Amino acid sequence: MLMDALRLMTRRNVVRGIAASAASSVFPCPSRAQSAAHIIVVGGGFGGASCARALKRIDPKLQVTLIEPNRTFTACPFSNEVIAGLREIEAQQFSYDRIIAEGVTVIAQAAVKIDPQSRTVGLADGNSLTYDRLVLAPGIDLRFDALPGYDEEAAARMPHAWKAGEQTILLRRQLEAMDDGGLVALAVPAGPSRCPPAPYERASLIAHYLKTRKPRSKVLILDAKDAIPQQRLFENAWKELYPGMIERVSLSQGGRVTSVDPATNTIVTDFGNYAAEVANVIPPQQAGRIAGIAGAVDNTGWCPIDPVTFASKLVPNIHIVGDACAAAVANLISGAAPSTPKLLGACYNTVAPGYAFSQSGIYQPKDGIFVEIEGSGTSPVDAPREVRMREADNAQSWYKAITVDAFG
Repeated sequence: MLMDALRLMTRRNVVRGIAASAASSVFPCPSRAQSAAHIIVVGGGFGGASCARALKRIDPKLQVTLIEPNRTFTACPFSNEVIAGLREIEAQQFSYDRIIAEGVTVIAQAAVKIDPQSRTVGLADGNSLTYDRLVLAPGIDLRFDALPGYDEEAAARMPHAWKAGEQTILLRRQLEAMDDGGLVALAVPAGPSRCPPAPYERASLIAHYLKTRKPRSKVLILDAKDAIPQQRLFENAWKELYPGMIERVSLSQGGRVTSVDPATNTIVTDFGNYAAEVANVIPPQQAGRIAGIAGAVDNTGWCPIDPVTFASKLVPNIHIVGDACAAAVANLISGAAPSTPKLLGACYNTVAPGYAFSQSGIYQPKDGIFVEIEGSGTSPVDAPREVRMREADNAQSWYKAITVDAFG
């Protein structure tokens, strides 16, 4: 399955590992048309952009096409800092110019149809492209049908801000407009979800904004989970930095959100109703729509894959995830056996300027899934402030590395 660990992988290390392992191999370029093999990548986020670049670097003879309707990518990592007024949205935005300069064909269209039998991708303008191998980097879609009262129209009143861009700015403006003493409520869904620690980082940075601008205000987390990632680290940080400002209601305490009322900005849980001045509602998630169109989604809403090749278990000649599958795709095109991948997962959480912590692990395939093969490196709970500051610097370096690897 698509795993949270894969979504958290450090792209820089993965891409460099792919290039190193591929450099010792010779890749002929067979295809059904006896010309350079054509690989289409659908989705121009971190995974898709990195994959397209990695494929070209592994074998410049490959024809690589990236299909992405947006001409500018807006990154989710660090977008919580935009919400809290610590960063501008422009720092999150990247073009595809350098990817094009490296020989990748970028088509600014949406993919609307995939035919695995004819190996074609249909575009929104009516044209279609053929492929030898297809990589889907679909990201996530929000399940607007999963929470009564919440839909795309409701998101204009109760923003999710779970896809960076207009929603990020909307949530920031709502915080700026609220009265001092108001309540900010975050509705957090059960897993699986994109970047599980991110809602708690967001709550922390919103609390930082309130502490400096509207100190009588509160943050309420209504959570569909009992345990959260790096729980002691978050809770200790909240006690140290934001005493009395952040309250978290867990699943067993009645925190699961059952419906919302956008007209009154009310969030309904198993045990009570909460009227908030600002309501950040994060709905349940699933694999992006194009994965469903391709037939690569099972009844969980996610995509089962072969962890060695990243190939879909449901559809032939289609791979899913992104940059980590580039070496496997190139090997399969050349007729070579894919090597067993080793992935480094890294996650940084910033809870205040100059205060961050992290968790990392190494993963390899075992019994058809990715498992952690070495103990995770989690920030010590009792680390001094200098360590937290150093981790905040590391987080900035990590962001720069993954954006450079993806977009140049």
